[in-house]
Amino acid sequence: MRIGHLPLGLLLIVSLCLPPLGSAAEEEVNVYSARKENLIKPLLDRFTEETGIQVNLVTGKADALLKRLQSEGKNSPADLLITTDAGRLHRAKASGVTQATRLPGDDERMAGMFRDPEGHWYGLSLRARPILYVRDKVAPAELSTYEALADPQWKKRICIRSSDNIYNQSLVASMIAADGSEKVEAWAKGFVGNFARPPRGGDRDQIKAAAAGVCDIAIANTYYFAAMIDSKDQAQRAAAAKLRVFWPDQAGRGTHVNISGAAVTHSARNRDNAIRLIMFLLNDESQQWYADINGEYPVRPDIPVNPTLEGWGNFRMDTLNLDRLGELNPDAVRLMDRAGWK
Repeated sequence: MRIGHLPLGLLLIVSLCLPPLGSAAEEEVNVYSARKENLIKPLLDRFTEETGIQVNLVTGKADALLKRLQSEGKNSPADLLITTDAGRLHRAKASGVTQATRLPGDDERMAGMFRDPEGHWYGLSLRARPILYVRDKVAPAELSTYEALADPQWKKRICIRSSDNIYNQSLVASMIAADGSEKVEAWAKGFVGNFARPPRGGDRDQIKAAAAGVCDIAIANTYYFAAMIDSKDQAQRAAAAKLRVFWPDQAGRGTHVNISGAAVTHSARNRDNAIRLIMFLLNDESQQWYADINGEYPVRPDIPVNPTLEGWGNFRMDTLNLDRLGELNPDAVRLMDRAGWK
């Protein structure tokens, strides 16, 4: 499915000037992952089966792993950081715990928005953050853009998680890039005034609240909604069945998207293997696994999405280079605080 205006394919060969590595380094790669083990380990096991390279996996919260990398410094055993949201990847780059790698070839052959301009990180999977509406309470014709959610008609009708959530910070950062801080701050004040309740819980909690009648609109990442639709838990399926996806900003910049991604650490002793693992996570098999198992969009648009996502239809995505989400994150956080977004 073509979900944006990107060229097909990714160039996966990475070129580096590397010092010689010992035989021990060629047999393993150490990964710090903010993704839950069940969302990454099957791919890592497959990588080991195919290459013979042992993957030593440490999982944890994204911010905690970044602090760990910072505290460990050059003595960190980590070779590769896998985390969610371009804002976090930019934060890792800015803190000096990642290193640049190079992709040969021109930008016309690469999905440029899904990688750091200097090669510090590469997107692995894609998710969007659309408007989810209760189908019996909201007509699609009433919806248009994120900005329109500040209109008085949505008073006490919106559920969204807190401002300390990186997904919301990145959404606001994307709006700042498009509209400027002054306009977005005015929007945010109206938007906060339309909250049905003080923000709490995760994305699934916003969907459940909308299904329970607390609000009529929820903002959530697509893979959470897909997971609920396809869940073995009947209560989650029933809640998700009450909502539908609306793709905002289709006449303008497009729906906000973000990624999970990987970055070679500054301290990497197994750099060749870390790069080889990134390449594996971008191959046909891995990208299809993200689509089929995780309910995410592949970053490669030549890979089919799963039927649940396919059923939501094509959409135009915001093509802002995702590194800007990290650059504008401090501005977004301050703006949300001034707007009273708790």
